[in-house]
Amino acid sequence: MTDTVPVADLVDQNCHGVLRTELGLGTFEARLGAARAPAAPGTTFFDTQTGFAVRRWCPPLLGLEAHCPPASYLARRRELGVAETSRRLLRATGVSAHLVDTGLPGDLTGPAELASAAGSDAREIVRLEILAEHVADTSGTVDTFLVNLGEAVHTAASSAVAFTSVGAAPYAAPEPPGPVRVRAAAGRWLARREAERRAARRGTAGREGGGAPVEPELLDHLRWSAVACGIPLQLRLGTADPARLADFAAATEGHGCDLVLLHGYPHHRQTAALAGRHPHVYADLGAVPARTGARAAAVLAEIMELAPFGKLLFSSGARALPELHLVGARQFREALGRVLGAWVEDGAWTRQDAARVATMIGSGNARRVYGLG
Repeated sequence: MTDTVPVADLVDQNCHGVLRTELGLGTFEARLGAARAPAAPGTTFFDTQTGFAVRRWCPPLLGLEAHCPPASYLARRRELGVAETSRRLLRATGVSAHLVDTGLPGDLTGPAELASAAGSDAREIVRLEILAEHVADTSGTVDTFLVNLGEAVHTAASSAVAFTSVGAAPYAAPEPPGPVRVRAAAGRWLARREAERRAARRGTAGREGGGAPVEPELLDHLRWSAVACGIPLQLRLGTADPARLADFAAATEGHGCDLVLLHGYPHHRQTAALAGRHPHVYADLGAVPARTGARAAAVLAEIMELAPFGKLLFSSGARALPELHLVGARQFREALGRVLGAWVEDGAWTRQDAARVATMIGSGNARRVYGLG
């Protein structure tokens, strides 16, 4: 059996809060699915790499056997209560700092509450699209909105550890749009939001107003405003080709803002290659351990073929379920430890170098990029 290299301290550089409410089996299961949609009739999301990882790592922390039936696990979860379950699972992650994207809807814990449950430090990541929505709700005219938006971005930069953007992923314009185009885009977006609110009041809309996606040129304006602030900007790739960000990456080089490409799987090779080409671009490893499960070590090895080790950052990408925080951390530790251990065993690396790289990827790179000390 291949020896493993221990991965000690972790900084989770992109995650979300956990739900404060109790969940039934169906609701819990739906949260395991990456698409946030129900499983097909007659199937279950427990029959995924994520589902098997949850059944492997989580039950022992609640006093059950690993791989126990899902119904037994959920019953024990309800018996302990949400707060105690979250505390046990979050504290077992070994994460010393959580960087929390607070832009998701729902009854989720904020950074302070997550830190208390996990026994960690926590800092906020501000989502640009949500910031724009909050400013729009308190601004009357287009001109007032744009002035307030600029002030809000700079104010947020003084306390947040980073910005993140998830809209129109992953394209970003290689130059800031001009003021005329920005003003026109802002006017269109504000008008659409107002139309949605009116429709909601009349009962002719399926949801509350204010859900209109940010206009692309307004979103480009937001991203370039964030770049000018000098704190890191995270860009979510989803399943899109990261090559679409190549021009933006080249254009922002030398501006003093690091770009962190989130959740690049299954285009992890291209994401790693882009990080290797630009000194200010970093590749996030989030979603790889949880979504690839038993194959996580192989996928991590592929990323490490292309990106310098100082450009790789751990994250869980976890949202809503404390189980996903735990699975992300445990799977990452095991996968990275196996990859590095195999290279030590082959004589390609020394154990000292392997331990040093494990620390870099697990926490050191994030502490440097985000100025965590």
